[in-house]
Amino acid sequence: MRAMVFHGPGDLRAEELPVPTPARGEVVLKIDAALTCGTDVKTLRRGHPVMIPRVPTVFGHEFAGTVTAVGAGVRRVREGDRAVAANSAPCGSCRLCLAGRPNLCEDLLFVNGAYGEFIALPPRLVATNLVTLGRGTPAARAAFAEPLACALGGVERARVEDGQTVVIFGHGPLGCLLAMAAGARKARVILVGKAGWRFERVRALGLGECVDATATPDVVAALRTATGGRGAEVTIDATGRPEVWGQALDAVGRGGCVIFFGGCAPGTSINIDTRRTHYEELALLGAFHHTPELIRRAVELLEADGAFDPHGLITHRMQLDGVREALDLMAAGQAMKVLIEP
Repeated sequence: MRAMVFHGPGDLRAEELPVPTPARGEVVLKIDAALTCGTDVKTLRRGHPVMIPRVPTVFGHEFAGTVTAVGAGVRRVREGDRAVAANSAPCGSCRLCLAGRPNLCEDLLFVNGAYGEFIALPPRLVATNLVTLGRGTPAARAAFAEPLACALGGVERARVEDGQTVVIFGHGPLGCLLAMAAGARKARVILVGKAGWRFERVRALGLGECVDATATPDVVAALRTATGGRGAEVTIDATGRPEVWGQALDAVGRGGCVIFFGGCAPGTSINIDTRRTHYEELALLGAFHHTPELIRRAVELLEADGAFDPHGLITHRMQLDGVREALDLMAAGQAMKVLIEP
């Protein structure tokens, strides 16, 4: 089979590999659709010791496909089933899994291999994070399950409610999925981004009000004005930039919640106004990854008629030999999501 194999930072190679044969408990999936992700861009640039602990490995982690083979002992799926798989599986037995926080599993198993024609899914993932699809669900839509599950988790952490104002810093794909998730809870959504073709595309999608950060000398003041001087009930950073984490803190109102969703580079830090955080009872929360429950909820939303349609986030369609170009386009800000169809 053809596959794009990650050998280390900057080293992505097109290779021919054997089609995997499932061991006991495993499932082999033919990849029908894969999506590029900003995490892939960062990983290609500098590696990722958690998501990719060993190299070489087939790259990519957002995908949907069709079951072509099942190993001994597998009962949940059979050949011909269409399915979407998450990119990780918790152990289910560590302290944090037992506490109901499997996204923080002490032995979280990460799975890569979206940028190949086939992928062998390990037994733990098959048992916990492989979800079958209805016949009418397009694979390209189902492949959004993993990032949508992350967005749902961020909005859930903030306990977003009907009528609240939610400010999302960052108008990339995950910022847009966060906007969809917050809007589904009937919140007022304000997206903060920078002028350009992506900003105009997001504005046209109608996901919420859009604020151009380059059009004002003080973004926080503009957001305060837009919220009647109070600040937002919830602010979410989806940029992974420390200075924007600071803006998210400054833009939240009394009693509000700040979600640090975008991961910053290692070694970075921000300053926190301790007096304001204390006396205004601000909740400062990190949001990381997803859970099996969130993956299933994401699939349900993507399969529901008209509930979540992320198709507008796909700006390009390519085959496997275009993966490197797709990631370069994303790194240059010239693409949002690229659909890879092996």
